[in-house]
Amino acid sequence: MTYVIAEPCIAVKDNSCVEVCPVDCIHPTPDEPDYGDHEQLYIDPDECIDCDACVEACPVDAIFAQDQLPSEWIRFTEINADYYRGR
Repeated sequence: MTYVIAEPCIAVKDNSCVEVCPVDCIHPTPDEPDYGDHEQLYIDPDECIDCDACVEACPVDAIFAQDQLPSEWIRFTEINADYYRGR
């Protein structure tokens, strides 16, 4: 299982989740060149260790376990994964 960042992150991009992630699987970070090109943050589904730290840190409640993602935001599972394809 992995966590997914959903719609509430759009235009917010609070980096609290990035700071607490023990495996650095949330990107882009503010020091990455493509940070300004994205309207939200993304969790790498292959690197996520399901630790739950990001969920607690997110001030806008944008992070969900994949199997608990509200149905209206299911598409964000693929959106998060797409960010990491080809990287």
